[in-house]
Amino acid sequence: MTNEKSFYMTEEGKEKIENELHELKTVKRPEVVERIKIARDFGDLSENSEYDSAKEEQAFVETRIAQLEKMIRYAVIIESDDENMNVVSLGRKVTFIELPDGEEETYAIVGSAEADPFEGKISNDSPMAKSLLGLEVGTEVDVPTPGGDIKVKIVNVQ
Repeated sequence: MTNEKSFYMTEEGKEKIENELHELKTVKRPEVVERIKIARDFGDLSENSEYDSAKEEQAFVETRIAQLEKMIRYAVIIESDDENMNVVSLGRKVTFIELPDGEEETYAIVGSAEADPFEGKISNDSPMAKSLLGLEVGTEVDVPTPGGDIKVKIVNVQ
């Protein structure tokens, strides 16, 4: 028996993945099948760029469907821990200030399946999240970044 990776996510994140899966199965997959059918009618498949393009898209769609199904199958929903509200944990938003300049940043720490830094959601596997997890409000810590370590102070956990 193989140990499958768990995909930590919020209920909202799981719902987003389920919606993407539904869209791929009910809309995108039939569109790609139709594109392949039309491209076949163009004749010689060996020099048919429309057919090649449609087959590549079909491979992408099928791979993504398999990925999403696996993520849903092994999803672990992040439960809120109301006991330690001042401790950074999975599923919480953490606000910190960079020292010494005081620039404030807020990130939600989520599972890798729903991480999106542009939306302020970082993976629990990221170096930043790993540095912050388990720490309390008021703690100062060095956080590794691509540009070098930065010192931050945790000011709020939600």
